[in-house]
Amino acid sequence: MANIQFITTPDGAKMAVLPVEDLERLQNAAEEFSAVRAYDEAKRRLDAGEDELIPFEMTERMLDGESPIRVWREHRGLKAKELAVQAGISAAYLSEIEHGKKEPTVKSLRAIADALGVGLDDLA
Repeated sequence: MANIQFITTPDGAKMAVLPVEDLERLQNAAEEFSAVRAYDEAKRRLDAGEDELIPFEMTERMLDGESPIRVWREHRGLKAKELAVQAGISAAYLSEIEHGKKEPTVKSLRAIADALGVGLDDLA
């Protein structure tokens, strides 16, 4: 980056002019740095127990349209009745939610998320 020119605009702003190749190198370095920071943050969250890795099978099931609540419930090894009790809702209501027959209230969804130990966004 030896070919940098510094100029001052008529309104007094200082600017640097550099070759496109140098600009591209700087942009690539910034993208790599950003990726490293994202990785470090993800690793920190995993190490702190704030996040968890899930099996690919779970992701596939949810992408195929299966109820995230059912997928998480089964992943946690819970029967529907157990989750319903922990969430303070009826098993029939949970079944209707899991089968897409009813939309849960925010209160119910929050209770289900808490019982499963996940965030609301994990059930969307």
